[in-house]
Amino acid sequence: MAPFAARLTGARRIADGRRVVASGIEAVLVTRFTLDTLRLLRRLFPRVSFVWIMGADILAEMPRWRRWTEIARLMPFAVLPRPDYNRQALAGQAAYRLRAGRRLAREACLLPGAAPGWVFLPVRQSAASATAIRNAAKGPVS
Repeated sequence: MAPFAARLTGARRIADGRRVVASGIEAVLVTRFTLDTLRLLRRLFPRVSFVWIMGADILAEMPRWRRWTEIARLMPFAVLPRPDYNRQALAGQAAYRLRAGRRLAREACLLPGAAPGWVFLPVRQSAASATAIRNAAKGPVS
């Protein structure tokens, strides 16, 4: 994984600053697990309706996370397609266990404030890995 500062810079280039905000708040939150981070964010920002955006690779591996079903009950999420992970994720344990909360992609706008709930967004996907994107951003190596 790239250093935190590099990941934050990349996220800020993508975020629009209004609906999607890239923040370095995780550098000051002293949490170890995702569930603790999400709980703290909701406590710090009670008027914000968060939606967690993840790739299909994360959905596929979510059952390995600490208290992952509590995460799904706490925060709605949108899953973006990732090459080589989509089928595995949608046929996996997390998708199966959370099937009652799955919404159609056209209902994604209903997610904020609607935990548990999730959508798989059938958007254009890139085969580029995060590592490849970071390496390209560094420029040619001499």
